[in-house]
Amino acid sequence: MRLEQWYTLYTKPNAEHRVAAALQEHGLQTYLPEIESFKPHNKRARRPFFPCYLFAKIDVETIGLLQVEWTPGLRYVVAFDNRPAPLADGMIELIQRKLGGIEAAGGQSAHNFKPGETVRITAGPFQDMLAILEGPATPRMRVRVLLNVLGQASRMQVEATDLEKVPSDDGDSAPKRPRRTRGRGRTINYEAAGLA
Repeated sequence: MRLEQWYTLYTKPNAEHRVAAALQEHGLQTYLPEIESFKPHNKRARRPFFPCYLFAKIDVETIGLLQVEWTPGLRYVVAFDNRPAPLADGMIELIQRKLGGIEAAGGQSAHNFKPGETVRITAGPFQDMLAILEGPATPRMRVRVLLNVLGQASRMQVEATDLEKVPSDDGDSAPKRPRRTRGRGRTINYEAAGLA
């Protein structure tokens, strides 16, 4: 009687496909959750949803883990208390359903902007203008921004790939007040030091 269970495998960076192919050559069933993501210039690519992780269905009693652990590109089988930790029943199906829902909604967002952040528009008629990110990406990778046009805040949608974060520059916002003491209550006389 075979007792196969799903286990989580941790790979070296960018080795998920290589490890999955090697295990499949040994007759093991693998699952590498992937999702379509957007790259600049509207290109689409599939990438692992959990970087460096994949799942394999293994009968530990029959083949043992040694054969799996020596797979090129694999770092280790995820374990707790030095024992390989099998996934709960139905976990793979749950992951597949969740990924299916994300794909049905148009894929995963390629940006990591947060509402309220200041962004710069990098292309189009409003290039180099600053805007405030207002809303999340739509399935077509467009985001809502507030743009100050002729003194009026205007709401518009732009491609998420046409935005970049504006680094916060604390130095220009307000001048720092000079220190008044050297510590322990000793005041600093800026005039006497010629710094005023």
